Amino acid sequence: MTRDIIVKEVAVHRERFILSAKRYSSNINEIDNAVQELFLYFYKMNEDTLLKIYNLDGVEGVIRYGCVALRRALTSPRSAYYYQYRKYYNHMNDINTEEEANNISNLPNPEIAEGLTKWELLEKIDKALDSMYWYDADVFRLYYNEGYTLTSLAQKTGISRNSLLTTIDKTRNELKTILNDE
Repeated sequence: MTRDIIVKEVAVHRERFILSAKRYSSNINEIDNAVQELFLYFYKMNEDTLLKIYNLDGVEGVIRYGCVALRRALTSPRSAYYYQYRKYYNHMNDINTEEEANNISNLPNPEIAEGLTKWELLEKIDKALDSMYWYDADVFRLYYNEGYTLTSLAQKTGISRNSLLTTIDKTRNELKTILNDE
């Protein structure tokens, strides 16, 4: 038995995965994306692990395993699915609304945001970033504006995760100081 054969057998039960995903999301596009990512996950996972699950419980065991993986993908902010789909879109939705700016996560001080729209606050942050060292500002922008995870940013730039995390934290603290002084 190979991975391709197992995944093809499991793919026949796609509707069961969709029903399972509907417990955690009502957005049909999000459900469809999560189910597609699940099949990619099956193709990328260790073939021995997949074979063990299949040999132990057959197709039903792989389906149960898939339902657990779907639940984690749709509910955990640390899942690969979250980083690929939800983090980016949640961030874009936050920017595109004209609500109070104190809904933005990691605000330096909510009092400075009173009366400001999110766009005005983002402009202040951007202006403060322009006054910082270019490397710090670029890493911060890539992480927050482009939606990269630490791991994907480390892979893309060749810089260690720890170095990136230190730079992002340092820049965030500098931003808090700058914006709180204004």
